[in-house]
Amino acid sequence: MKDYLTQLKSAKEASAKLRTASSKQKNLFLTKLAELLLANQEEILAVNAKDVNMAVGAGITKAMLSRLTLTDKIIASMADGLNSLAKQSDPVGKIEKMWRAANGLKVGKMRVPIGVIAFVFESRPNVIIDAAGICVKSGNALIARGGKEAVESNGCLVEFIQRALFEAGLPKEAAQYLEDRSYETFGKLLEETKYLDLVVPRGRESLIKSVKAKSRVPVIAHERGLCHIFVDAGANLEMARKIIVNAKISNPSTCNSVETILVHEDIADKLMPALITDLLSSGVEIRGDERVCGYNSACRPAAIEDWDTEYLDLILSIKTVKSFTEAVAHIEKHGSGLSDAIITENYSHSQIFLESVNSAAVLVNASNRLVDGGIFGLGAELGISTASIHMKGPMGLEDLTVTKFIVLGQGELR
Repeated sequence: MKDYLTQLKSAKEASAKLRTASSKQKNLFLTKLAELLLANQEEILAVNAKDVNMAVGAGITKAMLSRLTLTDKIIASMADGLNSLAKQSDPVGKIEKMWRAANGLKVGKMRVPIGVIAFVFESRPNVIIDAAGICVKSGNALIARGGKEAVESNGCLVEFIQRALFEAGLPKEAAQYLEDRSYETFGKLLEETKYLDLVVPRGRESLIKSVKAKSRVPVIAHERGLCHIFVDAGANLEMARKIIVNAKISNPSTCNSVETILVHEDIADKLMPALITDLLSSGVEIRGDERVCGYNSACRPAAIEDWDTEYLDLILSIKTVKSFTEAVAHIEKHGSGLSDAIITENYSHSQIFLESVNSAAVLVNASNRLVDGGIFGLGAELGISTASIHMKGPMGLEDLTVTKFIVLGQGELR
């Protein structure tokens, strides 16, 4: 087993080589990895089954089990994401803008990789493929640390990642899996500012808080997803019903699944009976305020903590509000800042909502479940940043680069 410093040093060396790697090489890595995944899916699924069986025996939650389990469809989606990334424009070396200073110097901004990125995640082994793909394409080296429940799956996938790197003529150390999984080592890793440039944690709230507290390296967090939909007084009610059902049931274990619905009281009588029937027939447990529960005896009264709960399950909180202002205030108080939506035909309200709700992705008349790098045309994402610095939303290729100044002179002095 390699110690973490050896891995970090080799990742730093690999990142220097990646900075000047050609787009052709990086794209070859992506397409080779896609081919390897499809050609070896039986082996990948067999290894994943070991993790799933162990997790079931350990009493893993239904949401975590859903995230852990790989299928033919998921592997095909992983390959599609890699091929899509290969078609994306390479941001490395792109000149953002160029201008001439008063003294005659030509000054510009060029996009360059961040460096070495530590990616910390739980359950979902498929995201290590997204992380490797997006990091290598953007010229960054990756050190990944997954959850203990997916050790076998992640290890198997990293073998294919490193094989694809080798076949593309890139250093295998450009994407590594942290071999020493001890908490002590992980804590030390987060202090290595000499070799590590960024940490991206993605998982439970407790994991995010722990990384933020311990890290001396800059952190861009993928926070929990307590997402809202506000049905405004001027909403298309049929559209609202379809969007809400999709946002809850299409995959309730994901961070972009809706957890709380806010309904303007002026349209509650017209919307709620049919909406509740739709949700109950889809197996959703509804926890509502007094008015909501009055529409159907199957609804449970919501407790105060429900408004702050990310269920990641077929459970949904519903509350009636008196105004647009009250809805926005509720989101400000209880939301996690990941994804919030408004359903309305009122243009003024839609624009105010877009400007005032401080979330990573704000939607008008669309399902929260659409908040995803692949859906947005980014090819893949490292996570959905809820940070207030660098960027917000799905982290695509350009978001894993920064700009540096380039200066072209003709002997100018100061």
